[in-house]
Amino acid sequence: MASDTSQALSLLSSVFGFDAFRLGQAEIVDAVVDGKNVLAIMPTGGGKSLCFQLPALCRDGLTIVISPLIALMRDQVQALRAAGVEAGALTSGNTDEENDAVFAALNEGRLKLLYMAPERLASGGTLPMLRRANVSFIAVDEAHCVSQWGHDFRPDYLRIGDLRRVLDVPLAAFTATADEETRAEIVTRLFDGAQPETFLRGFDRPNIHLAFAVKDSPRRQILDFAAARKGQSGIVYCGTRAKTESLAKALTDAGHLSLAYHGGMDPEMRRDVERRFQQEDELIVVATVAFGMGIDKPDIRWVAHADLPKSVEGYYQEIGRAGRDGARAETLTLFGPDDIRFRRSQIDESPAPSERRTADHARLNALLGIAEAQVCRRQNLLAYFGETTQPCGTCDLCDTPPDLFDGTQAVRKALSAVLRCDEGFGAGHLIDVLMGKMTDKTKQWSHDQLSVFGIGKEYDKRQWNAVFRQMMGADLVRPNPDRHGALYMTEPAVPILKGEGEITLRRDTIVRAKKDPMVRSLVSEEDAPLLSALKAKRRALAEEARVPAYVVFADRTLIEMAEKRPDTLDAMARIGGVGAKKLERFGALFLSVILGANAPDTHPARRKLATSGGGDLFDTLQDIQTRLSRGECGTLKPVTLTSAQIARVVKQRPRDHDGLVRLLGDRPAERFGDAFLGAIANG
Repeated sequence: MASDTSQALSLLSSVFGFDAFRLGQAEIVDAVVDGKNVLAIMPTGGGKSLCFQLPALCRDGLTIVISPLIALMRDQVQALRAAGVEAGALTSGNTDEENDAVFAALNEGRLKLLYMAPERLASGGTLPMLRRANVSFIAVDEAHCVSQWGHDFRPDYLRIGDLRRVLDVPLAAFTATADEETRAEIVTRLFDGAQPETFLRGFDRPNIHLAFAVKDSPRRQILDFAAARKGQSGIVYCGTRAKTESLAKALTDAGHLSLAYHGGMDPEMRRDVERRFQQEDELIVVATVAFGMGIDKPDIRWVAHADLPKSVEGYYQEIGRAGRDGARAETLTLFGPDDIRFRRSQIDESPAPSERRTADHARLNALLGIAEAQVCRRQNLLAYFGETTQPCGTCDLCDTPPDLFDGTQAVRKALSAVLRCDEGFGAGHLIDVLMGKMTDKTKQWSHDQLSVFGIGKEYDKRQWNAVFRQMMGADLVRPNPDRHGALYMTEPAVPILKGEGEITLRRDTIVRAKKDPMVRSLVSEEDAPLLSALKAKRRALAEEARVPAYVVFADRTLIEMAEKRPDTLDAMARIGGVGAKKLERFGALFLSVILGANAPDTHPARRKLATSGGGDLFDTLQDIQTRLSRGECGTLKPVTLTSAQIARVVKQRPRDHDGLVRLLGDRPAERFGDAFLGAIANG
């Protein structure tokens, strides 16, 4: 195992450009490399793909990756190839030439990873092909799709268990969202009920700033949020197709590069939006939830919800598309009473069984609890997933603690109005009654004669709307689908109405709309110009190669370059995300941007040593050769070595004179031997 761990760490650095694993990755990689069956539940953006890509390089044979999304497979294959890994995908979107190239690589035994959709398993030729391909391991991404209870159920995922049995190889299943019921079904379907080694990693994404705001001119709120982050990749999620198009136009009119995306668009147009979002690092996509599952773009800097999501799981998955590179990212979720009524009505009008509707109301309550939270949002979010944490310091409520007050009296008045009006009216009419407004409706129903008429004049209409919204958020009242959305009182409200319970409300969302969350710069003001220049170089290289910008380098890598300003290729190699292949291709180009001049010309043999940590020893041996080429006395016949010979010494690091003779020959070993061996020992 020690040698396996050493190999994994070496490949982590040389191929992927990282010096250390993220939290929780190392144990999963060790288990997969060791040939164990594995079930790993990891947060979105927690580095799932590395947990099967890296073991694939450590193990002999071919790794099959089952994934549900063509765009995701293409992105990962593209990124692996850019890092020097032989990878391919067989998808319905392939050209004949692409398929021929994959089959040729398979036949020649060159492929290390082969991606395919589960639907491919239904093809008669797939199993015979895989039997011949020396498959040693199966990885299943988005493994929750095996669950028939989930909204992402894919029937062909049920074939994966048969594939594992036929090939008789270990399998690792990965997902970001799987409750206990779904985990049990994954074990049954994929592992024949035999418990795999299971890893349940934390759901915290500390680099993502969480913020909610009550809707107050929501289009303006989204435009202001985007304007403060101009030039950064972002996603805006909307509840309807029509809103995606109108909001995308508004963003475009405001000077942003913005496109709409929804399920009603022509498939070719959707693919074009996906392609552009991958390749253009300033594009904003305004989309329904149809967008995102196939997007493996690590440097999305912000996600905004123009409408309230359906559930905590949906919210978590959607904001999780931001900041997957580990650099800072921001979110904003807008919500209002109309959102709550709409979501409640969706559930109540669903044809699902009553127990499912009850569960959906509970999930919505959990999301509303986060939206109307009075203490750290991250604490509320993680508590939903069964985790406890201290206040995070990176959410809007930690930035500015909310102004709270005892809202029991106001809520009791509102509940009284609901009951006195026979639970037959919406918030608008109830507010008119509480404020004592004589309208046609209050006259028609004689509600001006009720005891509650005019008992709430201490608040204006906007403030009462906020009270009712918080009541809906606390599930004290719900819209009745059989009475056109009229509010009715729920069981939890009874103690408050009877004077047996109390409730705290947020005054800040009643008095005023919450300010836009503070903008956090990716780098200091001093480093910002360099980061812009590095991004411009990345964009030019990506456009030239017709690949997404992050395939060149992710934002996090450019941020570290801007902050640390490496001045040599050796220093550049120590930047996270700069592996051997990328250092060879791009190192000198980005070093020139940092230095403001062409990077020093470096021999290829010397350049390759930068990522292995041998660059300094190479320079030392080269200095020794220059100094001793004519011997200590300076009068002997010159002896010189090529850069390739010095590089071999650095790589093999012989410990005695005989080892040097085998590498260099008698004469050079005699001339440089003692000095070289001393430098190697000290290195």
